[in-house]
Amino acid sequence: MSRFKGGCKDSLAGFKVQTAEPTVPYGLLKAARKSGQLNLSGRGLKEVPQNVYRLNIDTPEEAQQNVSFGAADRWWEQTDLTKLLLSSNQITLLSDDISLLPGLTTLDLHDNQLSSLPSALGELQNLQQLRLSHNQLDSLPVEMCTLKNLRSLTLQQNLLENLPEDLGQLANLTELDASSNQLKSLPSSFGCLVSLQKVNLCHNQLSGLPDSLARLTNVKLLDCSDNQLTEIPESLSEMLALEQLYLRHNKLRFLPKLPAPALKELYVGNNQIEQLQTEQLSCLTAISLLELRNNKIKIVPEEITLLSTLTRLDLTNNDITSLPASLSLLPNLNVLLLEGNPLRGIRRDILSKGTSELLKYLRGRVKEEPDKTDGGDTAMMLPSQARVNVHDIKTLKLLAYSDKQAGSIPEELFDGAAGQSIATVNFSKNQLTSVPPRLVEFQSSLSEVNLGFNRLISCSPDICKLLQLTHIDLRFKSFPDVLYETLSLETILLANNQVCEVDPSRLMKLTHLSTLDLANNDLLNIPPELGLCTSLRCLSLEGNPFRTPRAAIVAKGTDALMEYLRSRIPT
Repeated sequence: MSRFKGGCKDSLAGFKVQTAEPTVPYGLLKAARKSGQLNLSGRGLKEVPQNVYRLNIDTPEEAQQNVSFGAADRWWEQTDLTKLLLSSNQITLLSDDISLLPGLTTLDLHDNQLSSLPSALGELQNLQQLRLSHNQLDSLPVEMCTLKNLRSLTLQQNLLENLPEDLGQLANLTELDASSNQLKSLPSSFGCLVSLQKVNLCHNQLSGLPDSLARLTNVKLLDCSDNQLTEIPESLSEMLALEQLYLRHNKLRFLPKLPAPALKELYVGNNQIEQLQTEQLSCLTAISLLELRNNKIKIVPEEITLLSTLTRLDLTNNDITSLPASLSLLPNLNVLLLEGNPLRGIRRDILSKGTSELLKYLRGRVKEEPDKTDGGDTAMMLPSQARVNVHDIKTLKLLAYSDKQAGSIPEELFDGAAGQSIATVNFSKNQLTSVPPRLVEFQSSLSEVNLGFNRLISCSPDICKLLQLTHIDLRFKSFPDVLYETLSLETILLANNQVCEVDPSRLMKLTHLSTLDLANNDLLNIPPELGLCTSLRCLSLEGNPFRTPRAAIVAKGTDALMEYLRSRIPT
């Protein structure tokens, strides 16, 4: 007895054995049998405990100890495990025994130390979500390509140099994130992933994109930023659903020629573009946001006026010396960024006053020309020239009444648009204190609303009734609660307001939100959890009074900023 009590070495050895064979609290396993879900994230596991693999096979302890069971303890009525979360551990190996859990629909292994995966993974035929990001994988088992029910596959931050040639067999895959790897090319079967809606290939070493991408007619977002691309195949214009295309930090010398009918946002900043050509501009028939910052553009051509749906144009840090006065004729343009250009002929004080004053100045330089008419409708008309613009309403699906300093929108404007499928509303630069209630008349078609530069004190919950709304531009002192509830939003422009705080936990519910502009507000603190809003591709925070993150980090761009914020989250 005394030897046992005083045996420090034996006691320590026992302790070491216990840690070498990780166990899961029995209560967790018991609960998992009932719920079908087991969360073992962040437990310091170096391997998956055997009793986890055998959860649905081994007879529970209580079945061997008790002869009577209450209704809540009928172990024989247990639920197959469908969700297994193992993220943020130190797991280096996944056993073939994973095949003992064939009911899994979600398997989360992100943020571990996996360098390979077992072929048995292919036996999980019910799997819908597979999260493998932030590991050390340099290849994927070909058997994984047989997972016919897989919907989401996240592979970012690994060491992959290629993807399996059979990847195209994943016919139901809707989301693929293979960013931050070492991919030099894509498999020839990539175009067979016809259900894809969201594709992230940024931060790789791709030198070209295959023509087969054209077959991905359901993709809404394609991110190929930070690669080695020198040109974009015209076949991408056949991607009929493509709305957002990110091509930042590549080696493009020309604006891509992409007559993709749904393309609303094109990001080609940090390339080597020297010239904007008419042929390329005329293709962008639905463009709302065009980012061209950090290129070598010298001239903005008159043909820029072809972009009638453009709301935001970023020409920061180019070689532009003058601007065409016709730029002011763009009916929806409300953000024009020009910092870092050697502009001549425009006084610095005009440039410093922002987009509204600059466009007003350019408008004054527009030469008077006879109106061109088409069947009696006005072909191009500034807001000050007509109250109801029939051409805009019928042809452009645009309802505009901006720069009037009006306290309300005339009823006849809504009457004139009755029965029309209005897609864009521009009521900016007025004195509105509330959202016009008659906007709900266009709830089935309205996708863009510009109420910037008004005096809004609230945002009506009726905004939630606008089922197609994807872009909204407002001016507020606080982040409107209703925006957190409008789950379809892709773009929120709240620059030049007095917003003092933002709630990242509510923002994370906006899973489609890719652009959030909070520049020039009163944000004193940036919550680190904002970095968890993984759908964000463009986050603007410059011009706020916060001290951290430092301006140098903000200036590095969205990816670096989001990574910094995530690193500041308390663990």
